[in-house]
Amino acid sequence: MVGVTALAIVLATLGAICYGVAAWLQHAAVRTETPGGVRLGGLLRLARAPRWLAGLVLIGVGAALHATALGLASIVVVQPIGVLAIAVTAVLAARSTGARPGTTTTLAVLACIAGVGVFVALAVPGGTAAVPPAAETRAALLVLCLIAVLGTVGKLARGRRRCLAYAAGAGVGYGLVSVLVHTTARQAETAGLGGVPVLPAAGIAAALLVGGVFVQHAYASGPPHLVVACLTVVDPVLGVGIGVVLLREHGAAGPWAVAGQLGAAALALAGVAVLARVHHAGGLARAHPRHATHQLAKERSVSPHPFAETGPLRIVIGADTFPPDINGAARFAERLARGLARRGHEVHVLCPATEAGPGSEIIGSGAGEVTVHRVVSHRTPFHPEFRICMPWRAFRAAGALLADLDPDVVHAQAHFLVGRALIRTAGRRGIPVVATNHFMPENLFGHAKVPPLLRSAAARWAWRDLGRVYRDAQAVTAPTPRAVRLLRDNGLAADAVAISCGIDLDQFRAPQSTPPAERDGRTVLFVGRLDEEKRVDELLRATALLAEDVRPRLDIVGDGSCRTAWQAMADGLGLRDWVRFRGFVDDDELIAAYAGCDAFCMPGIAELQSLATMEAMAAGKPVIAADAMALPHLVRPGQNGWLYPPGDVAALADRLRRLLTEPGALTRMGAASRRIIAEHAIDHTLDRFETVYRRVLGHPEPAVVVGAAVPSGVPARYPDPNGHNLEILTRPYGSGQ
Repeated sequence: MVGVTALAIVLATLGAICYGVAAWLQHAAVRTETPGGVRLGGLLRLARAPRWLAGLVLIGVGAALHATALGLASIVVVQPIGVLAIAVTAVLAARSTGARPGTTTTLAVLACIAGVGVFVALAVPGGTAAVPPAAETRAALLVLCLIAVLGTVGKLARGRRRCLAYAAGAGVGYGLVSVLVHTTARQAETAGLGGVPVLPAAGIAAALLVGGVFVQHAYASGPPHLVVACLTVVDPVLGVGIGVVLLREHGAAGPWAVAGQLGAAALALAGVAVLARVHHAGGLARAHPRHATHQLAKERSVSPHPFAETGPLRIVIGADTFPPDINGAARFAERLARGLARRGHEVHVLCPATEAGPGSEIIGSGAGEVTVHRVVSHRTPFHPEFRICMPWRAFRAAGALLADLDPDVVHAQAHFLVGRALIRTAGRRGIPVVATNHFMPENLFGHAKVPPLLRSAAARWAWRDLGRVYRDAQAVTAPTPRAVRLLRDNGLAADAVAISCGIDLDQFRAPQSTPPAERDGRTVLFVGRLDEEKRVDELLRATALLAEDVRPRLDIVGDGSCRTAWQAMADGLGLRDWVRFRGFVDDDELIAAYAGCDAFCMPGIAELQSLATMEAMAAGKPVIAADAMALPHLVRPGQNGWLYPPGDVAALADRLRRLLTEPGALTRMGAASRRIIAEHAIDHTLDRFETVYRRVLGHPEPAVVVGAAVPSGVPARYPDPNGHNLEILTRPYGSGQ
């Protein structure tokens, strides 16, 4: 008898191992095949995924071993051993990240095992009386209601709440399976197989199907050991509860036994709650020395990302300005998010709310879906469009989002309130950070009305503040080599990387309806914010210097703090009939404006790249620009346009005259603009950022632009489209500052 019991224990242990490995394999397959959530197409892909199918086979093997063990020994001996699957998945999840479960995770797993073990041990077998059909119906209706509620919660919730809801729903479904199998077996014993009703058998199949789908949703939202723990606890607790309350199978248990069962169930549920809380706090410690020094990181038990080295990533982008805001940084953040999503990554954006208020929304469709989380924000007195979040709201939102998602990497687009909160919170949670700088102090001086005498001191303070925030990032990027040098000149980010903001070339390649030579008059376009640093006043004064037979019409697209003053200036210069201030326009109107102009002018002096200039070049237009900041990286004098000294209105007028009167210049230089801007295609930008993400995660791989892997700490030269070489240092997360 002892030998039979020992064999049952061995079989039950092997079954638990099979269940644990199966959960780990299927979890990995779900996160690989359905990174954006489980949908019908994802389920079909899972059915063809080798890891998911291997997990399915192991589930079958585990079920057979468990059933055989139950045939050799009592449920009190076998059932608690099955709970070891929780420990197996916890260990495998830890090994996936190169870490080990923390003390809290271990205690939570032990609580689940002990709670279920005691609960089953105290369960007293009931009688063998037949179960009334009405009791089965009541049980099925109860379970159906519970599944509907938990499924709805899972659909609406995110992160750990979604994982818990779906896992609990699956446990409820499997609990019904246990009850129906139990009652059906009794009926088969008394009436034979022919006396078994069809309805309970159909209920078993339906409950298994729903439970299986819910489990896949749970895998997509949380770690496998949390899912297994929830299943292992809810299944027996619900099964015994239905048996006692609805089916009247209580047996002879006394009040102390009932109290013990309730206490054991509470202990097991507490273990599940702790596992969820530890997951919410951040998960398993990542396999980097810097993470190991973090007490919080030691207790992490997050959803592992076994595909993170070669497959899709979960990325959170922090943007202090995002559409419908109209500016280069906002448009780049949206373009980056959509582009990464189209490549299969799971992308979330944290940004200030609009007038519509806070909340989450999905933009895009299909493979390009991006989830945007908007934080309560307020207008500023400095700029009519720019909104800010209060620091406490930004930090609270960043903490909640990172806890729910546990992303592979955070990419901050600014060091202001949202970006700052994400960088600091990610650092505390051990999540690698990439930071991109679009900021120059000059962009704010006009809005904040900083007196000229104080601007130098204010600029130094602003750069120091940026440095204090970005020093916690594992990689820093800027749009151009000139923008990188600006960071270095101010003592920041010695190993920053120049990565172009990129542009969707096809969007602006619409053919012109009328060739330039056949038009009546010329049109010069400006697109951008009408603020002090854009210096549109220079374009107005230069245009006024030109004779009327040469003078172009000016199309000014955009709005800002200087619009009223510049409109008055145009009237004063006698340009009322020559200048059109159009304000903000939609995308279709903007594309039409590029297509309809003859040349583009950018007189701004604080352009870290100038998205508007890039769009004009993609539309095949020559460019006249100030010889300032990053504009020389786009405009090559004599090839695709001309540069002029900032502030030299006469020189700007001369460049306009030369471009508009030289035969063939518009066509020749427009074609050159298209050739030059091709090097800034958005796909190149996405390639570069994906390489940076892999590196900060400690997964070096060939850089798409360079074409060769670069070991950590070894200088690498990144060729810039304009022929410059930037020496940078790769720095995977955890290698120190």
